[in-house]
Amino acid sequence: MASKASPSSRLVFCLLISAAILRPGLGWYTVNSAYGDTIIMPCRLDVPQNLMFGKWKYEKPDGSPVFIAFRSSTKKSVQYDDVPEYKDRLSLSENYTLSISNAKISDEKRFVCMLVTEDNVFEAPTVVKVFKQPSKPEIISKAPFLETEQLKKLGNCISKDSYPDGNITWYRNGKVLQPLEGAVVIIFKKEMDPVTQLYTMTSSLEYKTSKADVQMPFTCSVTYYEPSGQKTIHSEQAIFDIYYPTEQVTIQVLPPKTAIKEGDNITLKCMGNGNPPPEEFLFYLPGQPEGIRSSNTYTLTDVRRNATGDYRCSLIDKKSMTASTAITVHYLDLSLNPSGEVTKQLGDALPVSCTISASRNATVVWMKDNIRLRSSPSFSSLHYQDAGNYVCETALQEVEGLKKRESLTLIVEGKPQIKMTKKTDPSGLSKTIICHVEGFPKPAIQWTITGTGSVINQTEESPYINGRYYSKIIISPEENVTLTCTAENQLERTVNSLNVSANENREKVNDQAKLIVGIVVGLLLAALVAGVVYWLYMKKSKTASKHVNKDLGNMEENKKLEENNHKTEA
Repeated sequence: MASKASPSSRLVFCLLISAAILRPGLGWYTVNSAYGDTIIMPCRLDVPQNLMFGKWKYEKPDGSPVFIAFRSSTKKSVQYDDVPEYKDRLSLSENYTLSISNAKISDEKRFVCMLVTEDNVFEAPTVVKVFKQPSKPEIISKAPFLETEQLKKLGNCISKDSYPDGNITWYRNGKVLQPLEGAVVIIFKKEMDPVTQLYTMTSSLEYKTSKADVQMPFTCSVTYYEPSGQKTIHSEQAIFDIYYPTEQVTIQVLPPKTAIKEGDNITLKCMGNGNPPPEEFLFYLPGQPEGIRSSNTYTLTDVRRNATGDYRCSLIDKKSMTASTAITVHYLDLSLNPSGEVTKQLGDALPVSCTISASRNATVVWMKDNIRLRSSPSFSSLHYQDAGNYVCETALQEVEGLKKRESLTLIVEGKPQIKMTKKTDPSGLSKTIICHVEGFPKPAIQWTITGTGSVINQTEESPYINGRYYSKIIISPEENVTLTCTAENQLERTVNSLNVSANENREKVNDQAKLIVGIVVGLLLAALVAGVVYWLYMKKSKTASKHVNKDLGNMEENKKLEENNHKTEA
């Protein structure tokens, strides 16, 4: 159990030391320790057989000793002296190795291990060195901005809690900054905490910037010492806002377009290359010598062709520094003559013109009823098929959205014209009568039978195309008739008639039947007459044989009768 040495024992020990013959000590031995770690110091002496006890001390700056730990070789007991700075921090092992916990900067001393026998005292000195790595350097109190050609404090680089003290170095874009009169001023200082004895290093940098320092990184580093040698820790990069005057003005048109057309809204934006950039400018419009004061933008709405020209802008306080841009406002005019709805008569002439006025060459396309025409329409004599909806469309190919179109709705009117045709069916049993009608508006067709005034409703009509269509009827007349076709529209009423004879084939059939019946009846009558004549003849022949003489007077009459019979047979 560790215990503190009594005053009487210390007195005996001092007398013993003063009477002893001291042997020369061993050479210097250094123990390095990190701040806060445990310092371990071996005794570095061979333990003699007749050892009485071992003891550790340290030396004050004036060389006087301060005993801190005692261990008897016989009782195996450990005693620690009443030294406040080492209270509860010491540990002495059986081989007389001394450990000091929670190393402090004040532990940097010369410690001595002493082994005492009855007739001698052996000593082994150890020097303790304590090291503390500083904190990572940091750039603080940074300037919100730097101005070109002015020497201005950039900031402070600070690194804390170092032992021993270190050094600070400044860098620009990775290259060391060296002091330069009027351009680079570096002031270094260090402070030691009286309690912890740790150092805080601070370095301030004054720097004269230029435009080359824009977006340039600045860093600093701290160099310190460890048992293994020199080490360096770098700070994070710091980039400073560099202020510099405007040297050039530029102007641009927003939104950026390949071409501007009438009706667009455009915005002029003026910019200076200084930092911070200028916030106000003077804008000069074409033909206006006085500038218009505005922010860095100026908007023109619904621009017209007269807005074409050169636009300029300049600084408020330096009007000679200007920028300019040329703006062309494209336009497209289209005039169609005639236009709208136009009504003309069949055969009339109609000149049509589509006149284009544009800021550059324009393409022209003609359409009729949504079908593209190969050329522009020209009417020297209007036909019904010329009627329709015509569109003249033009565009500037290079200017998006710049198109114009005008339309003409042409109506071609005409009085009804009629042409009637007749066609007999190959069988000869029917006839097809066609009434061809031409006119606009579409004429209404009516069929009537002349004389009776009867209206024929069973008709067939063709589609009405280009002012023409027809109506037809199929009839089988048993007697001659006259058909009338009447066509009427808002302009006029036209009538035409066609004579249709009775069905000729049917008349021939009736005549042939009558002829056959007549022949058959004639043959029957002839046979009957011949029979009667023959009977009379035979009767007269018999009578003649008896009365030859009597009948001779009648021969001439019989001869005439026979001639008549032959004629009848014929």
